[in-house]
Amino acid sequence: MELRQLEYFVAVAEERNFTRAADRVHISQSGVSAQIRQLERELGAELFDRSARTVTLTVAGKAALEHARAALAAAEAVGQAVGEVTDLIRGRLTVGMVIGCTLTPLFDALASFHQAHPGVEISLLENSSDRLIEGVRTGAVDLALIGAAAATPEALDALTIISERLVVAVPAGHPLAKRRRVTLRDVVAHPIVCMPLGTGLRTVFDHACAAQNLQPAIALQASAADAIADLAARGLAVAVLSDSMAAHYRDRLTARTIDDVATPALLALIWKNTPSPGVRELLVHSRRAFTTPDPATSP
Repeated sequence: MELRQLEYFVAVAEERNFTRAADRVHISQSGVSAQIRQLERELGAELFDRSARTVTLTVAGKAALEHARAALAAAEAVGQAVGEVTDLIRGRLTVGMVIGCTLTPLFDALASFHQAHPGVEISLLENSSDRLIEGVRTGAVDLALIGAAAATPEALDALTIISERLVVAVPAGHPLAKRRRVTLRDVVAHPIVCMPLGTGLRTVFDHACAAQNLQPAIALQASAADAIADLAARGLAVAVLSDSMAAHYRDRLTARTIDDVATPALLALIWKNTPSPGVRELLVHSRRAFTTPDPATSP
């Protein structure tokens, strides 16, 4: 049994697909399949049910998964322990980023970390907040920038980056632009363009609508704020954004705070409360990047 076989096994288990797992570990699908077959022969049991389109774990596979993850973590910890003694960080970090969020301070943090520790391989993946939170919990993701409603996830450490109210953004001639006070009921009277499910902003909006028994007409969805603003500016729907998002488009959209939605949308960095040396060092760079004012946006 080899560590690479365990790595491939964990990748297939998490991706539920041999092709995606092969892309993740940077080898061919046939190579992954062959190594998994060899591992199954050594263990004397099939680890995956391959009969359906989505690969699922067998009972034996489920029993092996956490032990495989633990073995990989232990192997990585050996290198990290030696790295700490020699004041050198090595290994691999997987950083998650919620769909539609392109905060440049995160990229600045990754760049400065890479410059300081070129021996660490950095992987950046984009996904929904729910999937990223689960990835941090299981150890598949080391650090993630996620969106949340009101509070950060339980049992994980977090650094809140942004906490903002929801706004509706519309062209200057729109009826909502002429109102001083806008309620959620006013907003849902119009077709809406917003972030997709799984984002913090959408979660706040959906929960607020459910609390008032309102049924919004989600006409359009986009994972990028630029796309949402463009669609709203063309009069196709009213945009639901956060305050700072809408501020970027004040040249063509008028933003109004949704008065009766008090729950803030959060953006936060999350990680396990026992971080590796690499995560601890990346957090140092992240805190520095997110607390340094951006000259382009500072008044």
